[in-house]
Amino acid sequence: MPGFLLNVGSTVICAHGGQAKATVPNPRVKVMGMPVTTQGPPYTIAGCVNPPPPANVGPCVIGNWITGSLRVKVMGMPVLLLDSKALCIPTGTPLTVLVTQTRVRGI
Repeated sequence: MPGFLLNVGSTVICAHGGQAKATVPNPRVKVMGMPVTTQGPPYTIAGCVNPPPPANVGPCVIGNWITGSLRVKVMGMPVLLLDSKALCIPTGTPLTVLVTQTRVRGI
């Protein structure tokens, strides 16, 4: 499905409200003046309120992207889109994209 590309200014959260940020944005391609993000490197998550063991598995730490763009790549890696899917470790919950740029779409 087509969707807007994610860049470092996009707002991404875990299911428990933690803020997810790109660890390695790609500086070669910019959208609205900010580097785009690609599927390979994970996102780090800060501020997750999921309780630690033994009450639960603990807070979300890393978000690994499972899907990205099928056609748009940067340096051989698929760019992330508004509808890309990711799973958090260790909880297995999804990341949710709340806000992204609205000028460039990809498939």
